[in-house]
Amino acid sequence: MPEDLALLTADIAATAALPLTQAQLLPRSAYTSEAFFAVEEAQIFRAGWLCIAHVSELPQPGDYLTIDIINEPLVITRGKDGAIHVLSRICAHRAMDILPGETGAPRRGNAAMLVCPYHAWSYGLNGGLRGCPHMQNAANFNKSDWPLTALRSEIWNGFVFINFDGTAAPVAEHYADLDALLAPWQIAEMSVAINMEWECAFNWKIMVENWMESYHHIGAHSTTLNPIMPGQNTWIEAEHPHFIHAHLPYTEALQAEVAATQARGEAMPGFLPITGLAGQQQKEWGLFVGYPCFMFLTMPDRLLWYRLLPSGAQRCRLQTITLVSPETLASPDFPAMVEAETPLLRDFHLEDMEMNTGVQKGLGSRYAVRGRLSHLEEPVWLIQRYLAARLQGGKPPMTGPLHT
Repeated sequence: MPEDLALLTADIAATAALPLTQAQLLPRSAYTSEAFFAVEEAQIFRAGWLCIAHVSELPQPGDYLTIDIINEPLVITRGKDGAIHVLSRICAHRAMDILPGETGAPRRGNAAMLVCPYHAWSYGLNGGLRGCPHMQNAANFNKSDWPLTALRSEIWNGFVFINFDGTAAPVAEHYADLDALLAPWQIAEMSVAINMEWECAFNWKIMVENWMESYHHIGAHSTTLNPIMPGQNTWIEAEHPHFIHAHLPYTEALQAEVAATQARGEAMPGFLPITGLAGQQQKEWGLFVGYPCFMFLTMPDRLLWYRLLPSGAQRCRLQTITLVSPETLASPDFPAMVEAETPLLRDFHLEDMEMNTGVQKGLGSRYAVRGRLSHLEEPVWLIQRYLAARLQGGKPPMTGPLHT
């Protein structure tokens, strides 16, 4: 590792080792250096699990969805047998992207096979080479030797994950402690209701840090989220090696309104409520990040998922996706619900986009300093601890002295 990167990783380790009461911002170059992003790619993204899809996006055999993540063009398919496959989109012939088109937003379709537009080589939905015109004169050429590269993938609660280097422990082990907690939402049975796409001129960590800390509610969301979920009331579960879990309780007035509405046998505005939630789960948002960037939010009537696709030190792509229950999807009022709920989701994310872009711009200034963190930014400190541990080849402890 070059000396400057070695110094940077040592600085990150020292920063993460500070107690929360002394926590501060990471060095600027942790958010701006392409060389450091390459280190993160090797030691974090390719070595861990990345969430890239939800099964509801591929409901029928033949469905496919394309994404680009850490500059790898991928296609997710559902085979004729219903199995999910994650494949490289790079043709085994001349390295052509077999599903080219607009850069960024995932594209979808349904096909019996995948055909490269360059020389018409065709592949089955499992990646096997099916056709290769005019290759009969190539010596020792066997179609079975030239499939699309298949990536290791697993499905957890309906979400599709990939592991590039094949070394990560099963997803179910990483998130086992979440299974019982999330069971009432039956996430695997949910479907995408709202999907908004964003091109982001900022580092992936800025997005994840902003996602997990609610301190910024008092500023960025002063008129949208803070009136119903004051940032200072947020609390964080004990440190876990694979995820962070925060609770965003409603105000007492809103909790009383929820209770009164339920007592009348009515539902709050929004989508149809999730049945089987515990008392407090009906009166708060549950905020999660599964390391490194699996971001989702449980709500009494839906699950909000952020598909984050890092592509460089100062850029990423994002989809903010709302998942709803089968009952909501089947409701005759579903279109009206979507129309009513979309503006708020867009508004508070636009607020976040302005903050995140502004932070990235600020980190490029020679006048940026290593700011101190509030206790309400505990998730930022936990993310630092995860990052430092991964850069040193390990993971944070299950529990730690969070507030010493």
